[in-house]
Amino acid sequence: MAFPPAASMLLTLFLFISSAIAATVTYDFNVTWVTAQPDGFSRPTMGINGQWPLPHITATVGDKVVVNVVNGLGNQTTSLHFHGLYQKGTPHMDGPVGVTQCSIPPGGSFVYEFNIDQPGTYWYHSHDQGQYPDGLRGALIVHDPESPYKDEVDEEIVLTLSDWYHDQMPGLLRHFISYANPTGAEPVPNAALMNDTQDLKIKVEPGKTYMFRIVNMAAFAAQYLWFEGHTMKIVEVDGIYTEPAEADMIYLTAAQRYSVLITTKDDASSNFAIVGSMDQDLFDVVPETLNPNVTGWLVYSDSAKLPTPAFVDEFKPFDDFTLIPHDKLPLFKDPDYSVKLDVKMDNLGDGANYAWFNNVTYVRPKVNTLYTVLTSGHLATNPEIYSPHTNPFILEKDQVVEIVLNNMDPGKHPFHLHGHAFQTVVRSQEEAGSYVANETFPETPMRRDVVAVRPNGNMVLRFKADNPGIWLFHCHIEWHVASGLIATLIERPLDLQTLLSLNQAPYTSPNASALPIPQTHIDVCKAQDISIAGNAAGNTKDLLDLAGQNTPAGPLPAGFEAKGVVALVFSVVVAFAGMGVIGWYGGLDRKQGAAGA
Repeated sequence: MAFPPAASMLLTLFLFISSAIAATVTYDFNVTWVTAQPDGFSRPTMGINGQWPLPHITATVGDKVVVNVVNGLGNQTTSLHFHGLYQKGTPHMDGPVGVTQCSIPPGGSFVYEFNIDQPGTYWYHSHDQGQYPDGLRGALIVHDPESPYKDEVDEEIVLTLSDWYHDQMPGLLRHFISYANPTGAEPVPNAALMNDTQDLKIKVEPGKTYMFRIVNMAAFAAQYLWFEGHTMKIVEVDGIYTEPAEADMIYLTAAQRYSVLITTKDDASSNFAIVGSMDQDLFDVVPETLNPNVTGWLVYSDSAKLPTPAFVDEFKPFDDFTLIPHDKLPLFKDPDYSVKLDVKMDNLGDGANYAWFNNVTYVRPKVNTLYTVLTSGHLATNPEIYSPHTNPFILEKDQVVEIVLNNMDPGKHPFHLHGHAFQTVVRSQEEAGSYVANETFPETPMRRDVVAVRPNGNMVLRFKADNPGIWLFHCHIEWHVASGLIATLIERPLDLQTLLSLNQAPYTSPNASALPIPQTHIDVCKAQDISIAGNAAGNTKDLLDLAGQNTPAGPLPAGFEAKGVVALVFSVVVAFAGMGVIGWYGGLDRKQGAAGA
C-alpha cells in the first residue's frame, strides 16, 4: 500500500516520536549478602549491589526493561520473578525455577528482558527455594502518562509492608517441612516492617494529594493498614485501575498491592500515625513477645510530636470484592474450561506436613516445564508428559477459563495467578464449604492477580486464555509454596512452540522468526547438569515414559492418620526428655557419691 507524501511524513514522524518516548531501562544487579537490622536485630540479608533495602525498578508504559543478574551469594542459587507483569510475548522471562528457567548458580549470570505494556504497582522477588523472605524483594513501579487519575496527583510515594524473620529461610524450611512439625505450623514472623524499617517518617505538605503505591512483600502475614485522621481513595489494585472507592482501612494479603490517594490537611500543626497490623488469625500460636504492629507517621511538622496510635477495638477493612474496574470489563460468561481445585494440608510417609491441590502436592520436574513444551512436538498438548506431580492443566486459545477453588483448610490463603489478572466472580464467607453454583455473579467483577479465600470457604475466578505461557497458580504464603500448593497452567503449548525456540539442535521452532531462548538461560542449566529437553523426567525418547521423575515422599502407612504422626512425635519427644532426666539424676548421684568419698 502506497502512502501519499504528507501521510508518509506523518507516519515517519509518529514512529520517530514513539521510539523516542519509549526507553530501554537497564538494571545491573549483583545479588550478595549484606548485614541488615531493620528491627534492631542484626542478620545476614540478601542485598543487591551491596545494599539493602533493595532498589525499586521503575519504568514507564512502553519501555523495555533489561535486568542483568549476577549471583554473588556464593552459597545459594537464585532467580527473579516480576510479580504481576503478564510477560506477554516473553513468557520465558517470568522467573519461577523449574517452570520457565533453571536457577542461577553461584557465580552465574542471567539476563531478563521484556517490554512493559501495563501500568501499575508491582514488585519483584526471588522465585527459588523460598528465599525472598531473606530480603530478595523490592517494588516495581510502572508509570502511566495516560492514567485516569494523573490530574489529581501531586506526588507519588511507595510504601512497602512486610513481615520479618530473624532466622534464615533454609533452616526455617528444614524444620517446617519435617517430621518434627507434623501439624504444618508456619513459623511466626519476629516483626512487621514498613519500607523495610520501623518508625518510618514520611514528610508531607498540607493541601496536597499523594498517591501511595502500597505493596505487601510478606512471606506470610497479611496486614491491616490505616492512616489516622485521613481517608484513602482506592484507585488501583494489582495493576488494575478501579473506580474510586473510599476506605478508612484496607487489608493486604501477602503479594497484594493497592494505590490510594490521600489528600493532606490544610493545617500543618499535627502529625498522624500510619499503622500496619499483622493478621494474627494466620498464626497457630502468637508468641507473647510479638509486636504485630508497625507504625510510621505522616509528618507535617518536624517540631510537632509523633503521636501514639489510637487503640482499635476491631478491624473493619474495606471489602475489595466490591471494587469496580475502571475499564468496566464485563463478566466473562459461559466458561469453556473449568479447573476445580480442592485445597488441603496433610502428611506423607516422612511425617512432614504438605499442601495439596486435588490430593497432589507439587514437586519440581527435572526439566523446566517450558522447555518440555519446546521439545515435545505435538505431544505438548498431553498433560501426562509434565508429570502428575506438577498439577498440569492444558489451556486452549481464547478459552474462558474458570477456576473453582474449595478451601478445605481452616486457614486463609492468598492465591496468585502468573500471566493474568482474573475476575473474582465468587468469594464465599468462612465455613461455607465447597462451591455449589448458587451465587449471583457481579456484572463487572473486580480484577486482580492475588485474592484470598476464606477458611473452609470457596471462590470462583475467571480469565481468558489469551497469553501463551507456563503460568503457575499458587498460594502466596511462601511456606505453602515450599510445601506444594501449586498448579501449573500450560497455556496454548503449540503456540508457544512458534513463539519461542530453544535454538538447540534438534529442537528448533517451526517459526523462523521465533524468539530464541537467550544463551544465559541455557548456560545456567548446563552449569548445573540440568537437562533442557524431554518430559518431566528428562526422557527424550519416549515422552510418555516418566520413569525416574521427581516424586514426593510416599503415603502414610495404611490406617495411620495425621494425628497419629503428632502423637508419635510427641511420644518420642517425651521419651527423649525422660531419658535426659534419668541421665541427669544418674550423673547427680555419681557427683554426690564422689563428693562424699
